Amino acid sequence: MGVIIINFKAYREGSGSNALELARIVENVSSRVEDYIAIAPPYLDISEILSNVSVDVFSQHVDAVSYGSHTGMITPEMIKERGVKGSLINHSEHRLKLSDIEYLVSKFKTLGLISVVCTNNVSTTASASALSPNYVAIEPPELIGSGIPVSKAEPEIVENSVRSAKEINPDVKVLCGAGISKHEDYVTALDLGADGVLLASGIVKAKDRRKALEELVGLR
Repeated sequence: MGVIIINFKAYREGSGSNALELARIVENVSSRVEDYIAIAPPYLDISEILSNVSVDVFSQHVDAVSYGSHTGMITPEMIKERGVKGSLINHSEHRLKLSDIEYLVSKFKTLGLISVVCTNNVSTTASASALSPNYVAIEPPELIGSGIPVSKAEPEIVENSVRSAKEINPDVKVLCGAGISKHEDYVTALDLGADGVLLASGIVKAKDRRKALEELVGLR
């Protein structure tokens, strides 16, 4: 069984009514496979999805602050209160300082939230693993949205990231991101030692999103 987290980003296809529709597709497909499938929709759509769909929801980003005078920010406590399972941290499209990453991973442990720290190479994967998050997700920025899976373009990054992460922290799990869209990509990532994948456009922007997700998990 592998882990699949689908990041809706700020795509039109993944927001508003489209986000709820995709969440329902994920719910249906996940009920037919052993893989763990979760979603990271836009923050504004989280409450409606949680009220209507039985699927684990992650936030796309959380700020390294607690309750207080922080206008426009999202605190870990806020997502916890809404029933969100955890969050992506340090995505390549929303980078954070190391001190903020460390703060969030620590705060998530206290709150019982799942941390998914995104990294872009082997060295940052090793550094992130030392903070003991639940997951590190390796995503070379140049491959994000390219349709070229990192598991094929740069398989050594996945293998070396898994090795370096496990050497530092055997409990941390590694996700493979960037360019993942097909079942072959998913299987290759698992064969390279990853515990699962983090993907976005391959599912969210697919012409037939149900078909794309079914293909990814091997139902077609």
